[in-house]
Amino acid sequence: MDIQINYDYRKEDLEMLPLHELAGYVLSREERPECTEVSISFVDDDTIARLNADYRGKEGPTDVLSFECDGVEDEMSQAMGEGMAFELGDVIIAPDVAQRQTKEFGTSFSEEVCLLLVHGLLHLCGYDHIEEAEAEVMETREAEILDAWTQFYPAARNG
Repeated sequence: MDIQINYDYRKEDLEMLPLHELAGYVLSREERPECTEVSISFVDDDTIARLNADYRGKEGPTDVLSFECDGVEDEMSQAMGEGMAFELGDVIIAPDVAQRQTKEFGTSFSEEVCLLLVHGLLHLCGYDHIEEAEAEVMETREAEILDAWTQFYPAARNG
């Protein structure tokens, strides 16, 4: 899997977190092929607020945005068959929003960033939370993955 992480913002706070490993773990658990490519970027509040306005029509910064590239099922099958890269998409995370959310949710910065990464990747894998039933499925899957991740990668508990 080709996982590109762009630490354009707050690099010193983020580069020590096992984000590359977590992204690979999520994509494996979601049975994405080895030819999968994904990009993860960390940006400031102004940048994510601009993206949120441009692509979702919503004002202000949000915590995470996902932008799908290739279609989840059709393109994946084609890429696997032809040995091509399967461009899953891009996940954009706002670490300042994550930091503020730690107070609201009683989490650590590491836990919040990891949750947002899992959330963004699950969106790229076809999950959504528009309808209540969809939200339950997605939240359950997030919790399963994060729980399994802390078992698989014990250092993640110390975030």
